[in-house]
Amino acid sequence: MFGLGTTELLVIGGIIVLIFGAKRLPEIGKGLGGAIREFRKVKREISSNAAEKGVNEEEKAEKSAIEKKLVEKVIEDVPVVKKGIEAKKKADKIKKILK
Repeated sequence: MFGLGTTELLVIGGIIVLIFGAKRLPEIGKGLGGAIREFRKVKREISSNAAEKGVNEEEKAEKSAIEKKLVEKVIEDVPVVKKGIEAKKKADKIKKILK
């Protein structure tokens, strides 16, 4: 698996436990699993829509609506992503103030 041995995987796992804490790991795993499931669902919907007929303006609008829904779902399910987006918004506000 990517040339990583048991020792390397244990070290990476230990670092992850130190960063996020043992209590948050199941929550993060659940969120990532839900996000992956949602990605696969959207991928199936998009491929089935594209197979039925050619891409037109209505389908493009539908795809963008699906993408927005997917982004919201990922942000909702994965707490690390939500915190990262909040931090980015704060950083953007600070940049605006400094300019």
